Amino acid sequence: MLTDNNLNNKKIGLVSLGCPKNLVDSEVMLGLLKKDGFSITNNEHEADIIIVNTCGFIDDAKQESINAILEMAELKKENCELLIVTGCLAERYNKQILEEIPEVDAVIGTGHFGDIVETIKKAYSSKLYSADDLTEKPLLYGDLGYCDFSGTERVLSTNKGFAYIKIADGCDNRCTYCIIPYLRGPYKSRSMEAIIEEAKYLVSNGVKEIILVAQDTTRYGIDLYGERKLKDLVREISKIEELKWIRLLYCYPDEIDDGLIDEIATNDKVCKYIDIPIQHISDKILKKMSRRGNSSEIEELIIKLRKKIPEICIRTTFIVGFPGEEEEDFLVLCDFVKRMEFDRMGVFMYSREEGTPAAKLKGQVRKPAKRERYKKLMAIQNEIIAKKNSGRLNKIYDILVEGVADDGIFYYGRSYQEAPDIDNLIYFTSSFPLEEGSFVKVKILNVEEYDLIGVVENEFAE
Repeated sequence: MLTDNNLNNKKIGLVSLGCPKNLVDSEVMLGLLKKDGFSITNNEHEADIIIVNTCGFIDDAKQESINAILEMAELKKENCELLIVTGCLAERYNKQILEEIPEVDAVIGTGHFGDIVETIKKAYSSKLYSADDLTEKPLLYGDLGYCDFSGTERVLSTNKGFAYIKIADGCDNRCTYCIIPYLRGPYKSRSMEAIIEEAKYLVSNGVKEIILVAQDTTRYGIDLYGERKLKDLVREISKIEELKWIRLLYCYPDEIDDGLIDEIATNDKVCKYIDIPIQHISDKILKKMSRRGNSSEIEELIIKLRKKIPEICIRTTFIVGFPGEEEEDFLVLCDFVKRMEFDRMGVFMYSREEGTPAAKLKGQVRKPAKRERYKKLMAIQNEIIAKKNSGRLNKIYDILVEGVADDGIFYYGRSYQEAPDIDNLIYFTSSFPLEEGSFVKVKILNVEEYDLIGVVENEFAE
């Protein structure tokens, strides 16, 4: 008979897909498992239990998740005993996953990742007594709402220098193209005290940069305190002595008020960097997307940010090929991108997601047109990036050291202008050894496509 003592000898491997918010869930699950006595491995080939924490946001993300599940299913022929699927895809296609991928032993939706330990124990029992009976396999979904495991010692999968903190989960915005509210439930803020305690814990373990994330960080506190509290949260976190940087992602444009702008401008620990998913600039398309605000307000916000914070780095994302987007709408978007010259920009081709209002809209754009618009908009941005990168030559930046490149010659890291995973890296040499998670001053000497090349100058090193 399998006992808890037997389980404590089991090795857990976890594949985390999708956004940083999903990564935090993965790290919490690993923390819960470690606390219960399981061991963690980064090598799936030696794992007894493999968890795939999936994304289900758009078609490409769904396909990546399915491919990862199938790849891990192959490992069950080697050493793996249990395959657990969690996250957004698990929430969205719960029963289908069990029916169509028999290698999967349990499915856990977004509201149940805190049940990971008990689910694994139940899955082992199911295998012992009724391996082929789907009704015996653990299937948890439908209970949407944030699982706040404040106090859980997350197992960080990021490097020593930075970590994400999820300050809220769910979403109330109800953009017509987005499936997230149906997979994550309504917006729910964590308490400020819990977030600050988590930040202190992370910093005490060597984290120098904290990145605040949520489906919409700028709505933080409205549900819990009756007003926006992001600026207050940032101010309190910045009091942690050893913390160097605070970075803000996923800021909804119409929720960015003067108080938040002033906090970014005046707080030395807040990176002069803001991520504002704009999605489109044609008023017609913004209305179809159910995005609050209009093109004039968005443009005024960008102008205000740059006026109050001249060194600010603005990142945004756009969707091309949304239903009803005509050539005129796309040209308005192209003109806007040319004029605004965003420092960072991502472009997505609209993904028709079943269950969303936009999926039923007339005027669905054909894939070839979406691809062509994507290429045109990215070509515009590439010219802007080349110009901006050239303007960074011979400038000196504080760089967070993240590691050593494969060639063993260059270190790599980020300045305040680069968020991890989504922006480019800065590569640089040093005449003395550097520690991962430390800060150095780097002079930019060259540009290679998106990446910058520089050197640490001895007199600038901390």
